[in-house]
Amino acid sequence: MRKLNNILVTGGAGFIGCNFIHVLLQKTPSFSGRVVNLDALTYAGNAASLADIQTQFGGKRYFFEHGDITDRAKVEEVFKKYDIDTVIHFAAESHVDRSILGPEAFIKTNVMGTFTLLDAARASWKASDGSMRTDVLFHHISTDEVYGSLGDTGYFTETTPYDPRSPYSASKASSDHLVFAYHHTYGMPVTLSNCSNNYGPYHFPEKLIPLMILNILDGKPLPVYGDGKNIRDWLFVEDHNTAVWDIVNKGRVGEKYNIGGENEWTNIDLLLNLIDIVASKAGLDAKKVRDTITYVKDRPGHDRRYAIDCSKLKKELGWKQSVTFEEGLALTVDWYLSHKDWVEGIKSGDYKNWVEKNYDKR
Repeated sequence: MRKLNNILVTGGAGFIGCNFIHVLLQKTPSFSGRVVNLDALTYAGNAASLADIQTQFGGKRYFFEHGDITDRAKVEEVFKKYDIDTVIHFAAESHVDRSILGPEAFIKTNVMGTFTLLDAARASWKASDGSMRTDVLFHHISTDEVYGSLGDTGYFTETTPYDPRSPYSASKASSDHLVFAYHHTYGMPVTLSNCSNNYGPYHFPEKLIPLMILNILDGKPLPVYGDGKNIRDWLFVEDHNTAVWDIVNKGRVGEKYNIGGENEWTNIDLLLNLIDIVASKAGLDAKKVRDTITYVKDRPGHDRRYAIDCSKLKKELGWKQSVTFEEGLALTVDWYLSHKDWVEGIKSGDYKNWVEKNYDKR
């Protein structure tokens, strides 16, 4: 087990990052250190997602720093101010549709931002003799989309060649290569994880599951790309974050680990299942809701199937999922039904403005 004292979480106000901070500070008694959250608070970053953390831990074990990971001066300031020994790098532009509409932001944040963090860490973590310290760690969060698309059979493993198909996945593939380059060239201690599609609390409405939940509740059409038969492997966000914690604590330096839910669903079957859950909990007529499903033109470069082999993670580190997909979906729906103020805050702010300008016109 590594001794982790001062952890820098980038993008901690985003979906996966805020869930990680909740897991770490509220559900991980073995960790007694400090968490520093560096977030630019773009439309996808919401400080309200960490209001309870701020109340419980703010100024003691939790510290928020407003800043962009591409801002070298700010990043260096954070490393020095908090004596950072661990980086867990969640911050990213992550929506495929938006990368098609505007790829430049993805290159800036995902490639240049990762470079800035790596280079600032390298400067901060030099020992007195000029060598790289070994009591530090840079963990990079990536995606299964860097591997490209699968056919009807097979799984992505840690040795699957990269074959990104969208500006988003290409930018993440680039950042992955940078992380390993800093390990091989400079000796920086790194680990990396590639995860499948996450779902759960605090997920922004542009992504499939929260979009459909909210559209069902609002009586809006349910848009499905193409024939609805694209397949994704779904991972409950808390399970993702317990895996990240296991990797950060016990993973081998210089290694990558795939994190999967082992839950393959076609988009249309997922939606039908989700309709039944939401309708049951919200007192709606499931048949009438199903009638609102609308098939729309497929997006460019839409990968057909993703599926992750996470056996390396399970065998080496003893990780396993805690919920079935059906249980996770029910927990997710319950969360959205009980956090309407959070939802309304998202829908009335910067996210709403972006949707009206871009997403609704796709």
